Amino acid sequence: MTVPTAMHPGRPRRVLIANRGAVAARVLRALRTLGIESVAVFSDADRDLPYLADADHAVHIGPAPARLSYLDQERLIQAALETGADAIHPGYGFLSENAGFAERVAAAGFHFIGPSPRWIRALGHKTQARALMADCGMPQAPSSPVLPDEPEQVAAAARAIGFPVLVKPAGGGGGIGMLPAHDEAELAAAWIKARSISQKSFATAELYLEKLISAPRHIEFQVLADRYGGVRILFERDCSVQRRHQKVIEEARAPGIESAATERMSRLLADLLAGLGYDVIGTVEMLYTAQTGFVFLEMNTRLQVEHAVTEEVTGIDIVASQIRLASGERIADVLPQPITAQGHAIEARIYAEDPVRFLPSAGRLESFVLPSGPGVRIETGYRQGAVVTPHYDPMIAKVIASAPDRPQAIRRLHQALSACDIQGVRTNIPFILKVLDSDDFNDGRIDTGLTQRLLARTTEQREPA
Repeated sequence: MTVPTAMHPGRPRRVLIANRGAVAARVLRALRTLGIESVAVFSDADRDLPYLADADHAVHIGPAPARLSYLDQERLIQAALETGADAIHPGYGFLSENAGFAERVAAAGFHFIGPSPRWIRALGHKTQARALMADCGMPQAPSSPVLPDEPEQVAAAARAIGFPVLVKPAGGGGGIGMLPAHDEAELAAAWIKARSISQKSFATAELYLEKLISAPRHIEFQVLADRYGGVRILFERDCSVQRRHQKVIEEARAPGIESAATERMSRLLADLLAGLGYDVIGTVEMLYTAQTGFVFLEMNTRLQVEHAVTEEVTGIDIVASQIRLASGERIADVLPQPITAQGHAIEARIYAEDPVRFLPSAGRLESFVLPSGPGVRIETGYRQGAVVTPHYDPMIAKVIASAPDRPQAIRRLHQALSACDIQGVRTNIPFILKVLDSDDFNDGRIDTGLTQRLLARTTEQREPA
């Protein structure tokens, strides 16, 4: 991967990683590459995870519940003060898209390794982000503003858009709280449920409606930017294989979409974001069908879980680039000219969960043997003997396979997953293998409904004749 060879005067000397698991291990690796000292933090539940030994410093920050540890802003800043850190990297999840935290980090005298707080705030609220992007000429599906909790106004907005619609939280992302509604009765029930989920997950019950597009692809564009108006788009990823709106398989580049279409969108996004003055890192998420083309979904102002597939096809260390750009380096000095993509990469997220119902499966990893070999990359924060607790996201590893072309990458990923030996918890590996074996996936007939169709077929096969 493209990495620097000398320190830049603006780079931090010591960085606290306000996160855990695979992302903490990944950021640690980038800091070592850059010659920057690291501070890892851990809760009671994570004190035995292996990456802590790789950090230059490790600080206990509280009990297992995230609200008392990884979401405790005061304790994280105190840990940075105690260890002499001069910057904080938020990783993904937890506080990575919390503008208030980014502002507190800066107010305490630390660098926040992410976009400026104003962009986190402006783009974190989904309806505000959609309005901003609409003003800039981004194509979008019909939607409503944030709606009051008045059943008739909600129903009227849905009728104006046209059923089916999606009920969506305005203050969050990651598919949490998104519920479809095909008629007014279903809308009423979905609205009540989504309000409850949104309040618990994002501390706001604000909801809006969006037109439900039939069988779309979920395509996202990786953004890197400096503080001086320089913006580069590192191609696109396909993240259509999902369960409950959560991504399971991601690949780069997106198969079956003409490169002219993705290149046009990349140029539009680069010009748009440069004009706005966006900085450091982000991902523009879009829906795509042959009929609609690309339509804006949301923008995530952080590092993405699936960044590895883009790294594999471009050779660019996105995490190290994020750190350098946040430190004030210019994008022309950070990224190669030109950026090219070679081969194909596919990532599978390994979750400790039931492979059919997708319910979390906590327990001790009695065996945790992951594959290695040419074209196989592993990202994890666990090791054999570690305990997967119910307190955090159940993702325990990512397996990334790269090859000269997509068929070879699929075969390599299949072989790698088949070689995994994970005992003590259930995993979603059987379902991922089912996806990789399907004709639809191999032929590139991918959309966000693929996993649901495969699950339906599995249920039909299990029913007695």
